[in-house]
Amino acid sequence: MTSASPEERYALITRGLDEVLGGQQIQAILAEGKHPKCYWGTAPTGRPHIGYLVALNKIADFLRAGVEVKILLADVHAFLDNMKAPLDLVAHRTKYYEYILLAVFHSLGIPTSKLVFVQGSSYQLTKEYNLDNYKLCATVSEHDAKKAGAEVVKQVESPLLSGLLYPGLQALDEEYLGVDFQFGGVDQRKIFTFAELYLPKLGYRKRAHLMNPMVPGLGGGKMSASDPNSKIDLLDPPEVVRKKIKSAFCEEGNVEDNGVLSFVGAVLIPISQLRKERAEGKTMDDAEEGKDAETTGDQRPFATPDAPEGTLFTVERDEKFGGNQHYDSFNSLKAAFAAKDLHPKDLKLAVANAIISLLTPIRKSFEENENWQKVEKFAYPDPNAKPEKKKKKEKVYHPPPPGKGKDVNKPTEAIAAVPDPTTSSPPPPIAVDPEVTAQASESQ
Repeated sequence: MTSASPEERYALITRGLDEVLGGQQIQAILAEGKHPKCYWGTAPTGRPHIGYLVALNKIADFLRAGVEVKILLADVHAFLDNMKAPLDLVAHRTKYYEYILLAVFHSLGIPTSKLVFVQGSSYQLTKEYNLDNYKLCATVSEHDAKKAGAEVVKQVESPLLSGLLYPGLQALDEEYLGVDFQFGGVDQRKIFTFAELYLPKLGYRKRAHLMNPMVPGLGGGKMSASDPNSKIDLLDPPEVVRKKIKSAFCEEGNVEDNGVLSFVGAVLIPISQLRKERAEGKTMDDAEEGKDAETTGDQRPFATPDAPEGTLFTVERDEKFGGNQHYDSFNSLKAAFAAKDLHPKDLKLAVANAIISLLTPIRKSFEENENWQKVEKFAYPDPNAKPEKKKKKEKVYHPPPPGKGKDVNKPTEAIAAVPDPTTSSPPPPIAVDPEVTAQASESQ
């Protein structure tokens, strides 16, 4: 472990981010020699996709800098967000998220022993939390609540009241989780500024907010869990990954809204950088990084063995096309693509291979965990699955009571008659053995 200055820790905490609000608060905590506390939250709705790797990989930087990190599984938020998931599904999806997030952290070499997982409903249903929520409702205007959730809450023509509560709950989470800053995507900015405005009105201190860049979808635009064509799921098999990357938008020389190129810059290069630093022993406070017993998968940078020192990403090509191309930064790769020195087909192949290497240990963890597999079936039931047919109960025959049933109206001759002693002929005499009669007389 290397002793780092407050300035070095702050630089590590904020590197690669899109925006920082209230950074001076974090600097003040570091200057006092204390460990900042943060939380990253996710609402368990759709299946997690590779866009999550942007935030999850950044958490490694926080741990290196000595930040105490909490992972919020926001189950109440998931239910409130315009019924993206009913309560019964939310419960299963919350467990599914915990399984898959742990698997991702293990594949990234991030020790989970330093992470604290918190389920939102464990404190969001308490008397104190709800009282604060009512106080917010008495303070916040409908306009501000709707504006704050515009980028996060599902927008519909006739929004439900639940969606308007979402920003307020996320603001209160900062106080009830006891953190110094909240970390999320740049799409959360309006909720973050909402929290900065309204928490002090309840007597709570204003927190800092750190935002990572958003990865465009494979077809351009935002990568979304609700749009299967825009994303790659964390459990997608290799053939699906290759197919999706092959069909992704990646026009030659075009570096705008290019999901494939952006993924290299937001995910693959940072992961490669972490692995390179780890190999060099540059992990600051996180001495366990990459050494955790549960670490899975290949932990080397995305570079070939013959790559020059400092290479972070290699694009493999046949010698007849110029051989492998090596890049020591995203800017150098981006410049080569813009100049058309890097062909989209070659870039796509390299990106697909890198994604597959990241997802393989996650899929393996899933395939080896029967409990996770069971949870997955309940969390995301197949919409095309035919409902199981109910087995018909075997009929058990019970004879009808006297005077009831099918035979009650049948002619009497069909039923065995009981002889009438007044009209019937006397029964024939019973034959008696003479010897038996004689023996009976002697015994008397």
